[in-house]
Amino acid sequence: MEEISPGLENVYIKYTELTYIDGNKGIMRYRGYDINDLAEKSSFEAVSYLMLFGRFPDTKELMEFRDKINSHLVLDDYLKKILLALPEKSDALGMLQTLLSARASEEVSYKYTRENDVEKIPEILGQVLSMVANIYRVKEGNSIIDPDPYETYAETFLRACFGTADKNRIRAMDSALILYMDHEIPASTTAALVTASTLSDMYSSLASAVTALRGPLHGGAAEGAHRQFLEIGSPENVDRWFSDNIVKGKRRLVGFGHRVYRTYDPRLKTFKKYADMLATTDELKNILATAKKLEETGVNAFGSRGIYTNTDFYSGIVFRAIGFPVDMFTTLFGLSRVSGILAHITEYVETQERLIRPRAIYRGPGERRME
Repeated sequence: MEEISPGLENVYIKYTELTYIDGNKGIMRYRGYDINDLAEKSSFEAVSYLMLFGRFPDTKELMEFRDKINSHLVLDDYLKKILLALPEKSDALGMLQTLLSARASEEVSYKYTRENDVEKIPEILGQVLSMVANIYRVKEGNSIIDPDPYETYAETFLRACFGTADKNRIRAMDSALILYMDHEIPASTTAALVTASTLSDMYSSLASAVTALRGPLHGGAAEGAHRQFLEIGSPENVDRWFSDNIVKGKRRLVGFGHRVYRTYDPRLKTFKKYADMLATTDELKNILATAKKLEETGVNAFGSRGIYTNTDFYSGIVFRAIGFPVDMFTTLFGLSRVSGILAHITEYVETQERLIRPRAIYRGPGERRME
């Protein structure tokens, strides 16, 4: 008997050497390295290099990789004009999707080869940094700029956004970029792989990924969790809010549960650490206290069913403490995920390429004839 797997759950579409996840034990590794160790001890560029090329770069290779990224920070004039022409209240991730699609118009008959891919990837990392930084600037009513390169990708990005950045916020941003870099084959990466399997170009594949990322069940969860904290208002309101909205109202508790994990999301540890470090204003301290109370209440209610907090629960507090508004959170997720998606695209096309073309089981009427 033919059967389907709703949501493609437990359907495997590729082999990978990139990310290992044990959802029962709460383990996540990039090419064998623990995700929290990488977030604490490495940099976005070094981990991107690891994911893309299978090993950490030496000092010279890392500098060359950074230099290549930095050589592509300037957006062409037509992209700047498109960005300025978009409606004032445009969704930030929709703006990124538009810019990626526009940039794809330049990609004529892209050929996936190791040599081409090695040159294209740092170009894309530089372009996307500038796209996201300028999306933020435009939404804040500021002018478009060509970012100046600094010591790290994270610092370059934050200084392009804000003009300044302190050490703790740079380190937190760097760690966030690493933690969100990859997560095996979620919806956005799957969308990119489907597009790349047709041998479409990398920018088009990323545009497909961003389209999937916009949904509240995927990339939008950090925004949803943060808005949830704001709705609750204070730790004292958690119990009543939880009873009225989750227990009686049957609402979904945003930031809890995951298709893969049956315990705490391992990335949560580092995000929670930076939330504790950066929540220094009265407003953020109140939001953090509300989040911790809600986490305790949620785990008491759902932990026995294998439903625990995921990484989106605290990441929004970190992004807000760095200085970003809530409606930028998902776009920051997208910025983080670019190198992971590119690693999956090149791994698939270079070694396992086959057009991804699933089937559907027909359940409609039998043959009909026109009268």
